Amino acid sequence: MQTITPDELREEFQEINDYDERLEYIIEFADGLPQMAAEHRVEPNRVQGCVSNVWLVASQRPGESADDSPIVDFEADSDAVITRGLIAIIVALLSGKSAKEILAIDIDGLFTELDLQGHLTRSRSNGLRSMVRRVRELAEAAL
Repeated sequence: MQTITPDELREEFQEINDYDERLEYIIEFADGLPQMAAEHRVEPNRVQGCVSNVWLVASQRPGESADDSPIVDFEADSDAVITRGLIAIIVALLSGKSAKEILAIDIDGLFTELDLQGHLTRSRSNGLRSMVRRVRELAEAAL
């Protein structure tokens, strides 16, 4: 699974000015997202508010960070390639971080800064907000 920092994502997007190239970059993340096990692709794991099907599960392990909150690992999937890429970026940014670290990262602000939502349809933009909200809920539940 890919990992990326907010600064690395900013750098990548600064180098890509063309909308189609940005979509290709998002799709590359989709291609790198491991396939989710079928038993996790169930209704309780579906992210509400997304037009496409998006599934997200979180697992916890004891905190190995300075803040001593549990480490949260995410597994996700979608049946739509662009949406799969978006959730893959979220997972790459946040999976493996402590719950407190996840909650401290302003993902919505990052995506606004990158003008990511400005290049998405209204329904995809709403879905992106729903995915971020669900990740934050799962991180809060880990505390």
